[in-house]
Amino acid sequence: MTIWEMLLLAAGLSMDAFAVSICKGLAVSRARWRDALAAGLWFGGFQALMPLLGWLLASRFADAITAYDHWIAFILLGWLGGKMIYDALRREEKPADPSFGPRAMLPLALATSIDALAVGVSLAFLSANVWPVVGLAGGITCLLSVAGVKLGRLIGRRFESRAQLAGGAVLILIGVRILLQHLGIWG
Repeated sequence: MTIWEMLLLAAGLSMDAFAVSICKGLAVSRARWRDALAAGLWFGGFQALMPLLGWLLASRFADAITAYDHWIAFILLGWLGGKMIYDALRREEKPADPSFGPRAMLPLALATSIDALAVGVSLAFLSANVWPVVGLAGGITCLLSVAGVKLGRLIGRRFESRAQLAGGAVLILIGVRILLQHLGIWG
């Protein structure tokens, strides 16, 4: 993967956390830096941890399925991207919990990073270096989550679904590129 593809992948993965951070910003009466940093650390930490876990788990059996690895990566990334787009278009209105404590943030961090686990699995099948993706996904997610909490107070729900749509589209496009590259159609 090129650095640009890794940046796009990391940005795409961070969109769920960014959208949830905006909701958290909407739920509080005042977006304090301490709360924004808590969201950034929770979401960024899990977005870094999950691809590494997926890569470690899948690395154990990647050799057994190398003939199908590009299809697995395509299907996983396409499904994740499609789900993000579906969720963005569905837009159910739910009130957000204003708490930034572990009981509120742990389930959100897990929920927004499940797709990163699947990306880690895909990276193992492609024999890609997981470390740049881990660092970029964690760092970009942390920064966007901090910004999301602060922006939530300023802009409201207008951009929440657009962020999810963009993230889903990026994941699908990366999956298509991986498939086309392995089929010999793309570079």
